[in-house]
Amino acid sequence: MTQPDADPRLRAAWRALELVIDPEVGLDIVTMGLVYDVAIRDDVARVTHTLTSRGCPLEAVITQGIRDAIEFVPDLAGVETILVWHPAWHPGMIADGAWPG
Repeated sequence: MTQPDADPRLRAAWRALELVIDPEVGLDIVTMGLVYDVAIRDDVARVTHTLTSRGCPLEAVITQGIRDAIEFVPDLAGVETILVWHPAWHPGMIADGAWPG
């Protein structure tokens, strides 16, 4: 995972992604552990993420949420979303204390 302190745009991008809510679960995608990395190259944010399962019916909603959130980060020219399946997401990736259990 890229260290968010390395570039103020990275910190802003991570904060923006915390506003993207998985509507099925009600938690943001960062807290859920769905965002694996954010990198900036040539003023474009590259967000590597996953979904809770292959064939997730909310793929388009979450991907568009990522694009919409990053669009408002100052000094970025665009966003590229990179959907990956490895490592596979599991509930243990949710931030401690975020999920009742």
